[in-house]
Amino acid sequence: MGPVSFPPTSQKLSTWRGDLAKMTHLQAGLSPETIEKARLELNENPDVLHQDIQQVRDMIITRPDIGFLRTDDAFILRFLRARKFHQADAFRLLAQYFQYRQLNLDMFKNFKADDPGIKRALIDGFPGVLENRDHYGRKILLLFAANWDQSRNSFTDILRAILLSLEVLIEDPELQINGFILIIDWSNFSFKQASKLTPSILKLAIEGLQDSFPARFGGVHFVNQPWYIHALYTLIKPFLKDKTRKRIFLHGNNLNSLHQLIHPEFLPSEFGGTLPPYDMGTWARTLLGPDYSDENDYTHTSYNAMHVKHTSSNLERECSPKPMKRSQSVVEAGTLKHEEKGENENTQPLLALD
Repeated sequence: MGPVSFPPTSQKLSTWRGDLAKMTHLQAGLSPETIEKARLELNENPDVLHQDIQQVRDMIITRPDIGFLRTDDAFILRFLRARKFHQADAFRLLAQYFQYRQLNLDMFKNFKADDPGIKRALIDGFPGVLENRDHYGRKILLLFAANWDQSRNSFTDILRAILLSLEVLIEDPELQINGFILIIDWSNFSFKQASKLTPSILKLAIEGLQDSFPARFGGVHFVNQPWYIHALYTLIKPFLKDKTRKRIFLHGNNLNSLHQLIHPEFLPSEFGGTLPPYDMGTWARTLLGPDYSDENDYTHTSYNAMHVKHTSSNLERECSPKPMKRSQSVVEAGTLKHEEKGENENTQPLLALD
């Protein structure tokens, strides 16, 4: 006679139902397509979701030097998704997330949208966030580099505004799975502005975005980059992970290669897309709400005089102060152009340089 099977006790039933409800809650709001994508691409299994989360939580004791200020299921889950449910890698990312904040305490003081430094950066369009997602469900972030007024915004405050924006966006479980796209437009970004991108602040940005944040970046796209940005990338390339390098693309002024990866219907006209020009105040208004106020015209000084290719008359015109609205981009629609394949070597993805 085989072993007798007894029905589960009421306590066990209650625990089982509680775990089931918890897992349902963690995946609530996800479309069936996204749930399937998480299963196929991220190895997410709802049957063992709680165990996966607990395994990461159990590792916290191994790092008593770090203050883990948040360890709830939903929070740990985003780190598992960012590392395709490899528990050890997810824990390492979780530890680096809090360690980065411990090592850079000043960056995270008053870490909210109405902090004066963060607010200025947001109003100036750092970052821009498109309302609609691309054909893969990814959120598109924009950076118009020439809008960096160095007398107004420190690089650190811009980085803080980007990290805060990502914190808000990553609350969406769909984006934890589908990820993000970043487009950096280097139009009119001068050599003088680039000279402020020191190794220390670039290292700070790399550590904060690549090594310490649970976001999946499907691509980082450079457009209209000058030669010195390409040279700068060469310098920081050794500090980038191989996966990161393979997801960075140099398009130059070639729209064809950009549109092969991001369809024009998801892009504003600055990038040859069918959407209206991007309003720099869009994301700031979302985060600041009633606290948002578009300031009056301000003086934006362009340092394109550093480009030796300009004539002396252009130098004088480019170096003079130019009034512009903060809600405007310094990039006009149509500044990019379509080029035939192979016409410009800078349109190749950076991974081709490996």
